Amino acid sequence: MNIDNSFMYSAYTVKNSQQKIGDSKDLSVRDISNQHLINYQTQIISETKAETRRQADVLNLADIGYQGNPIGELTQAEAQELMGENGFFSIAQTSERIANFVLMGASDDTERLKSGREGILQGFKEAEVLWGGELPEISHKTLSRALEMIDIRLNSLGASILDSNA
Repeated sequence: MNIDNSFMYSAYTVKNSQQKIGDSKDLSVRDISNQHLINYQTQIISETKAETRRQADVLNLADIGYQGNPIGELTQAEAQELMGENGFFSIAQTSERIANFVLMGASDDTERLKSGREGILQGFKEAEVLWGGELPEISHKTLSRALEMIDIRLNSLGASILDSNA
C-alpha cells in the first residue's frame, strides 16, 4: 500500500512556525490538519478498495467451477438456490469438492490422505478464528461429509482413522 503521510510533516511545520496559511482565507493549523486527515482517509479508503479487488481476483470462483452470476449481485432467491440441496454451494457439492481435492492429490497414499484430512480440520479451525466463533451449522455438516468421504477411502485402503481427530 502506498499511502502519502506527508500531512504529518506539513501539520508539524505549520504548528511549530505558528503560521496561518491559505489562499483567500487564512487557515488555522487545525484546518490544515483536518484537511490533510480527510485526504489521508480518502487515500486509505481508495487503497483498501483496490486491495480488496486484487484479493477478489485471486479468489476467483470460476477456479472451482462456479459459472453463475457474481456473488455480490445475487438475489436472495438465487443465493438460496445455490445453497439448496442441489445447488453449487450445497453441502453435498461443496463437501465433494473439498474431499476430491484431497482424494485426487493423495491417490492411494494413506499418509497423504491422513495429512489432507488433518489439513481440512486445520483449515476449519482457522476459518472459525477468522469468523470470530463457531461457524454455522451448514459448515459443520459440510466438514463432516467431506471427512466421511476421506475416511471411506482410508478404510478401503485398510488404514486406521482412529488416530485422526474429527
